[in-house]
Amino acid sequence: MNKKNLNLPNILAMFRILLAPLMLWFMIDRDNTIFIGWDHSWLDYFAGLIFVIASVTDFFDGFIARNWNQMTKLGSILDPLADKMLVLAGFIGLIVLDRASAFAIFLILSREFFITGLRVVAVSEGRDVSSTMAGKIKTVVQMIAIGFLLMNWPFGEELLWLAVILTLYSGYEYVRDYFRK
Repeated sequence: MNKKNLNLPNILAMFRILLAPLMLWFMIDRDNTIFIGWDHSWLDYFAGLIFVIASVTDFFDGFIARNWNQMTKLGSILDPLADKMLVLAGFIGLIVLDRASAFAIFLILSREFFITGLRVVAVSEGRDVSSTMAGKIKTVVQMIAIGFLLMNWPFGEELLWLAVILTLYSGYEYVRDYFRK
């Protein structure tokens, strides 16, 4: 890795990539001998703490990259990858814990895979694939929904369905913009 790519935003994105499987482990491996005697609520708290730390690094890596002029091609790959890994880990864990609608998560993940493929095609054609405001909002709402569902807080399911609507809408925007250009 060259020195330009070894900057704080990319390090934060790589850290987030490492946190995603750790969070998932706390969510789904509750019968592991390491956790014998632990109340499951503590595993939720640790997974939630990891999730909050990862979510905060998501904000800071983008903020620092833009404001300190540290945007790199590697960062443009790592940041959305880290976001997707964190959201995927959260959703898989929530399905295993039976705290979220598998259909809602299917809709969200289907959109994510489709739009990722569309973005790859757009990049190969030399098109701009920057995130839209709707895409950023849907990521925030997805993360809030995951947090609420992980902690078993009220309105988690409603937030999940709001995330589904925003996810599908932002996907529509990507497709619309792709065919307009």
